Amino acid sequence: MRIVLADDAVLLREGLVRLLAEDGHQVVAVVGDGPALVEAVLGHRPDVSIVDVRMPPTYTDEGLRAAITARSRLPGAPVLVLSQYVEASYAGDLLADGAGAVGYLLKNRVARVEEFLDALDRVARGATVLDPQVVAQLLAGQRRDAVLEALTPRERQLLALMAEGRSNAAIAERLVVSASTVEKHIGNVFAKLGLPPDDAHHRRVLAVLAYLRA
Repeated sequence: MRIVLADDAVLLREGLVRLLAEDGHQVVAVVGDGPALVEAVLGHRPDVSIVDVRMPPTYTDEGLRAAITARSRLPGAPVLVLSQYVEASYAGDLLADGAGAVGYLLKNRVARVEEFLDALDRVARGATVLDPQVVAQLLAGQRRDAVLEALTPRERQLLALMAEGRSNAAIAERLVVSASTVEKHIGNVFAKLGLPPDDAHHRRVLAVLAYLRA
């Protein structure tokens, strides 16, 4: 894959460049601030961009905002955002356009090389991937609105796995059920969330967004 990397931390940045090269990918641009990220994405049109949430000058959410700006100008541009801390609102902001092809991982996930590379590949192919710790935080402490309260425990479990970017086959394997059972549950989730018949991938994104906003 052709990749744009945006991170101002030199050691992490160089480590990622080496890791990606060893896996056969080409880093076409390495940048250290938001405006440079937008320019690189528009100029190179990479298969996926890896973006640190916090970059100069304020080190708050410049990377995230730049990624959102890039996607507004190049709709659907795949972006995997890395963050030091769990912040579910960042994931919600990324998903807000409903286009998918976004990921939100904690930086320590990079050390789990196979998991990180798998997430990167899934985002590049259009999936939505949230760090399991983000999903766990939502399950542990998030209030539920009336719509999500209508979901059964099994349907909420399935929606959490969808939020991690798992395919139907992967969900079936995790829950030890058949693929047809997973499809039935997903159909029930879509119906209860009021998502009309549409592109299946698009509805998955909207379902995860509803989950994050609850």
